[in-house]
Amino acid sequence: MQEILSNPMVQLVMVGIVSIACQYLAFMLKLPAILPLLLAGLALGPMTGLLDPDALFGDLLFPLVSLAVAIILFEGALTLKLSDLAGHGIMVRNLCTLGALVTWLIATPAAYYLIGMPMQLAALFGAIVTVTGPTVIVPMLRSMRPNTRISNILRWEGIVIDPIGALFAVLVYEYLVAQGAFEHTLLFFLKAVGIGLGLGSLLGFFLGILLRNNWVPHYLRNTTVLTLMLGAYAASDQITHESGLLTVTVMGIWMANMKDLDVDDILEFKETLSVLLISALFILLAARVEFFTFAQLGWGAILVLVAIMFIARPLSVFLSSRQSELDWRELVMLGWIAPRGIVAAAVSALFALKLDSLGVAKSDLLVPMVFLVIIVTVVFQSLTAKAIAKLLGVRARFPDGYLIFGGGRFARMLAKDLMEKDVPVIIADTNWDAIREARMENIPSYYGNPISEHASLTMDLSAVGKVLVLSPYKQLNPLVAYHFEHLLGKDTVLGLSHGEQEERASHQVSEDYAKKLELFSENATYGRLASLVARGATIRTTRLTETFTLEDYRETYGNRATWLYAQDPQGKIHIFTISHEFTLKPEWRIASLILPEEGAERAVSAPASGGGISTS
Repeated sequence: MQEILSNPMVQLVMVGIVSIACQYLAFMLKLPAILPLLLAGLALGPMTGLLDPDALFGDLLFPLVSLAVAIILFEGALTLKLSDLAGHGIMVRNLCTLGALVTWLIATPAAYYLIGMPMQLAALFGAIVTVTGPTVIVPMLRSMRPNTRISNILRWEGIVIDPIGALFAVLVYEYLVAQGAFEHTLLFFLKAVGIGLGLGSLLGFFLGILLRNNWVPHYLRNTTVLTLMLGAYAASDQITHESGLLTVTVMGIWMANMKDLDVDDILEFKETLSVLLISALFILLAARVEFFTFAQLGWGAILVLVAIMFIARPLSVFLSSRQSELDWRELVMLGWIAPRGIVAAAVSALFALKLDSLGVAKSDLLVPMVFLVIIVTVVFQSLTAKAIAKLLGVRARFPDGYLIFGGGRFARMLAKDLMEKDVPVIIADTNWDAIREARMENIPSYYGNPISEHASLTMDLSAVGKVLVLSPYKQLNPLVAYHFEHLLGKDTVLGLSHGEQEERASHQVSEDYAKKLELFSENATYGRLASLVARGATIRTTRLTETFTLEDYRETYGNRATWLYAQDPQGKIHIFTISHEFTLKPEWRIASLILPEEGAERAVSAPASGGGISTS
């Protein structure tokens, strides 16, 4: 058995299988994927000895890790638009600048005095742990459900500080490896920074021009960007040693901020790579860690964690809160949450490999200390965030809002009607014209695929409890339905009926998916609703009373009304469906799509009594 497991092919396949298993486990448990990946690496490496990355890859380990980290930093840089520093409020800007500096100034001496890291290495450690990252923040936000202000600050801090912190860590590393005579150190540092800034800007501009002018076929865009980025990394390192990471980071930031260049589709390659390449990377990195290095950290490591979590973070939040409108409860909550993630793990492991080859003293302490910070912050804050938010009274109200997939005229009418009743609504669509119309009507919207990773990191779903699928995209609708049912829970997704079911087996939907297509009524298809709106139908809300009963409502509007939802006296929305029954009483309000009288004979009929409605 040992002979089989030592086979290089078996080990490579094992890493791939474990990577996918960890990603799936994280998906099911709604945890940051980095946590099971690191634990799996520790289990395969130092705990069981089944995986030895150095023996498996030999001299290729260092360049493979270098290229993987270059991909991570480039992808992170692509998300940083300079307008985000101001566009998401003073607090986000301050946390990503002043807050990061405060964390570095506290973490650096803590590592130097408490665990005996050399000052240069401690400075590098301090720079690395300034980074939080959206991949670990977002799952935590879904669990704790803080109010909108806290949620937006934490989400955008993670997105913006990802590339800023990485760039800061690279600059500190450049200074560290340039150590020698002062003149030599300064010259090497300036040369590396100059090459990184200059070459990164030049190549970023060149690649942006290629893409903006469509000189690269669409099917080659992602591959071209990835290949040229890796080429830029290698070329920069050949010109000036250790300048490659700075080059690709600057390259990504430059492209993200070029006018008329859409980088959203470029980011798609990361979603595929992260499942296998980056997942495998963290297993390999964790497998190289020896348990005795954790022991070398001693009890001082606990004090370093305390300094980072309970001194640096609260102080950085407090100093960053000047001119903000946050109250003390919100500041305490922000000071409690700052988990470290992918960039910290990847950069620390790569730098440790490089510093070890350069013979830097105690460089073997860097990775275990960073991994310890990641594991403790993710686990501790995930377990306590919900309770702390509840104790402070900063949790958002029960998620009674709606995500509407599809931005057609009817969807926008329904969204505006719900918003007038103080119900949170977000419209998502892949059609820019529909999103543009929604934004002109001041409807919160997301342009793109709502199940993409970009959407999961940037779309605020803290107030969303249900999803209404109102789009004409029959291939994408089922994917959206199943994705959000897993995310929000059973019976949280409703879609429009297809009307007459297609008889051909190849065109039929699954029985499980068909149960979700119960929105409004059997005849309320996308085409019918669009047709009604085109013929002048509008959404009207009518209050039932003791003198104007449900039967009066039926008699007044007849088959001119397509019943959409009812609102009870407490303000709760009850969507009409084909099978779900609820009782309508006086003081309830009914919202319907009502056609003018001249078109009544062709309208979608209202649900029959008992078919979704129960009279009292």
